[in-house]
Amino acid sequence: MVLGTLLPEKLWTLFPHIVRGWLRNYIGAVLIYFVSSFLWCFYIYTIKRHVYITKDAIPTRKTMYLQIYVSMKALPWYCVLPVISEYLVENGRTRCFPRISDVGWASYICYTGLYLIFVEFMIYWMHRELHDIKPLYKWLHATHHIFNKENVISPFAGLALNPLDGILQAVPFVVGLFIVPTHFTTNVVLFFMEAIWAANIHDCIHGKLWPIMGAGYHTIHHTKYRYNYGHYTIWMDWMFGTLRDPLMKDDAKNN
Repeated sequence: MVLGTLLPEKLWTLFPHIVRGWLRNYIGAVLIYFVSSFLWCFYIYTIKRHVYITKDAIPTRKTMYLQIYVSMKALPWYCVLPVISEYLVENGRTRCFPRISDVGWASYICYTGLYLIFVEFMIYWMHRELHDIKPLYKWLHATHHIFNKENVISPFAGLALNPLDGILQAVPFVVGLFIVPTHFTTNVVLFFMEAIWAANIHDCIHGKLWPIMGAGYHTIHHTKYRYNYGHYTIWMDWMFGTLRDPLMKDDAKNN
């Protein structure tokens, strides 16, 4: 769908299969990143200007251009990981199944739930270790944390990481394929939804949708460094004592 729409068939069929896989993922990732981030920024900074965010909390264009620049340097490398996972799936190395009918809807829902719990747990600890292990923070994760105030965090910052940092935090999506039976198309959708999710949690707007790890929690993570490492939900932070609620401003300031 991606290559066939954007490139003449006689061009993209010339590439080896693995190159076509990378190119497809790269084009798809770039489109999702720009469309989701631009539309979200346009909505909150223009259409709803001063409704959700005060004027002095809106990032400058220079800041957003920097976030785009960092993201664009990293995206070609990010797209290597889904190519590897696709290769492993195609060669029967994982526990993926191609059709929901192969296992039934009840099993599909259970497996997907287990897969998401595994991903949530692993990303929490991967993210936390990127903070706790000083060399990893200095050489990898600090790139993302230069955006450490509300007026320098925007949806464009979601993928603005060191390439290896971004890959490490996405590895649980691949490792889970070896452990939990997973619907392949669902896994692909989750992979690419990451760009939209990353844009959402960097808009600095607290959605107050418990137990979702929304932008209110993630903004505290960027400004305080030591809290709210979770991915989709707050449960892992609650379990391991690293949760800070955006509504508890006084407590957050004291820490």
